[in-house]
Amino acid sequence: MNTKLKLIILQFLEFAVWGAYLTSQGRYLGSVGFGEHIGWFYAVQGVVSIFMPAIMGIIADKWIPAQKLLGISHLLAGLFMVGAGYYGHIAGAEVSFPIIFTLYTLSVAFFMPTIALANSVSYNALDKEGLSTVDVYPKIRVFGTIGFICSMWFVDLAGFQATSAQYVVSGILGIILGGYAFTLPNCPISKSDKKTSIVEAMGLKAFALFKDSRMAIFFIFSMLLGVALQITNGFANPFLGEFGGIPQYQETFGVKHSNILISLSQISETLCILLIPFCLRKFGIKKVMLMAMFAWFLRFGLFGVGNPGGGVWMFVLSMIVYGIAFDFFNISGSLFVDENTDKSIRSSAQGLFMLMTNGVGAAIGTLGAQAVVNYFVNSQSDPILRMEGWSTTWYVFAAYALVIFVLFAILFKYKHNPSKK
Repeated sequence: MNTKLKLIILQFLEFAVWGAYLTSQGRYLGSVGFGEHIGWFYAVQGVVSIFMPAIMGIIADKWIPAQKLLGISHLLAGLFMVGAGYYGHIAGAEVSFPIIFTLYTLSVAFFMPTIALANSVSYNALDKEGLSTVDVYPKIRVFGTIGFICSMWFVDLAGFQATSAQYVVSGILGIILGGYAFTLPNCPISKSDKKTSIVEAMGLKAFALFKDSRMAIFFIFSMLLGVALQITNGFANPFLGEFGGIPQYQETFGVKHSNILISLSQISETLCILLIPFCLRKFGIKKVMLMAMFAWFLRFGLFGVGNPGGGVWMFVLSMIVYGIAFDFFNISGSLFVDENTDKSIRSSAQGLFMLMTNGVGAAIGTLGAQAVVNYFVNSQSDPILRMEGWSTTWYVFAAYALVIFVLFAILFKYKHNPSKK
């Protein structure tokens, strides 16, 4: 098997593991009475992302080859996730929150570092083959999104959206990938005596960039926009599912196959990646980030006004703009950090960007979103009032994104030079 095919399989499985539950577990958690706690299952991903990737990165650099650590991590994450799914199955409607949350947390604690490890393994393998990571890796990485989508569709069509079986699917895929990882090209460990500290690995060394007011504003707004990253992953599926309580929407596609509808977001994400180089050259980072912020406003606002009947086109449009909202922020932001930091702290700066967005921002965002949902939705028992509460909730999120858009436009000073490559 050639290297490119090996890495395509790696990326496909890596994100298929995540796609099996990320957009649908909220539906299951709501069905067993944990609607008021969905946010914790997404917040904990942000919490472990603050320190686990850094710890695993140091281990991979110094003691255990990255491909072996990737395999061990996936085997452990997979076993814990299967355990969560099996427990949910035998417990039925009497699921204990502490038990299933503990099993889930242990699983994601080992899974979240595998995203960075999979990248390291891929880069190393391409370097060994003398292939350009810039030219070749994006074409391989796109299969990760395809794997995510395929996993979402399988869970939907198999009828697992509202059951703990989705955890079992994820766990089995993780165990398969855990074994497969040991067949990947070896990643040498560092022979250097230079010690890498947790502070450096987490990107904390890059906090020196806050002395530059422009970079400080950029990182602060990155955290504020990171608040939005996991909101629809956690609450879009439960929201669509609740339309099933209204007779006129019970048999609509959006209710019965909400995961497939949501997967349009990932399809859009794949396509929008291709627009980033052109948009950055043409408009510069400030306008590209503003496009992302306004896209988040549309993403949430369209959820507020749409429905799975005659208004389903608004949901579809919301899925389409997600590609701009996610990619133009995550990928463009990472490129901006890479281009505007010194080589000596470039890796640390990337760590800081991830810490602020997918760590602190995402954790705060999902817990804050949960509080809003609890106030407007879970405080109601009547199906009609709950749906009105959902609309208000999405408007609150949209207003937040719009405020961030306006403040960033005013406070972030940046002059784009189109001739600069």
